[in-house]
Amino acid sequence: MAKVSKRYAEASKLVDRSKTYSIEEAVALAKQTGKCGFDASVEVNFRLNVDPRHADQQIRGAMVLPNGTGKTQKVCVVAQGEKEKEAQEAGADFVGGTDIIEQIQKGWMDFDVLIATPDMMGQLGRLGRILGPKGLMPNPKTGTVTMDVAKAVDEVKKGKVTYRVDKEGNINVMIGKLSFEDDKLVENFRAIFSTIAKARPATVKGNYMKNLVLSTTMGPGIRVTIER
Repeated sequence: MAKVSKRYAEASKLVDRSKTYSIEEAVALAKQTGKCGFDASVEVNFRLNVDPRHADQQIRGAMVLPNGTGKTQKVCVVAQGEKEKEAQEAGADFVGGTDIIEQIQKGWMDFDVLIATPDMMGQLGRLGRILGPKGLMPNPKTGTVTMDVAKAVDEVKKGKVTYRVDKEGNINVMIGKLSFEDDKLVENFRAIFSTIAKARPATVKGNYMKNLVLSTTMGPGIRVTIER
């Protein structure tokens, strides 16, 4: 661990904690400070002036980033009949009906995203205690409860990300990998920034975004200038 700490300490010296950087500067700095033995993920953290205890301030949704995330997602679809066939043809990794539900009930969770058709939600809903804490329960707001399973699978494979505000008012989203070209990371950032900005609840007074930080898996956080 000392080796990692030393590398992190050296990387931290390159970041001026007293200033905020333009997104272009922040991405360039992340490339310098985030280097490690693997292709690190690049994430952005939004600190919002919202109170998620109020229903209208529970910001949640999903979007397909312009350049994807660089992460391969395993997709499981719970459906039956023709919808099973559609999911398979769309490239889902696992497809099934009650058999999949039974496997999940027994503890199987070898997938990153779970998609279901509305008619299967009655049975799947009973697994809320298992799926809920892991953020895997399908939800119409994120497009994972749908009859158009082919589209849902395709979007996930292309780089769909979900976002949800936590109880402290934070939203954390992956926007790509360190190996991405700078302009692709910037474009992905601007896409998610625009989406979160448009989700501002009408009841929020004053500054909506309080802090914005770009970071990599092993690198220090870099504060990004919030464009008003």
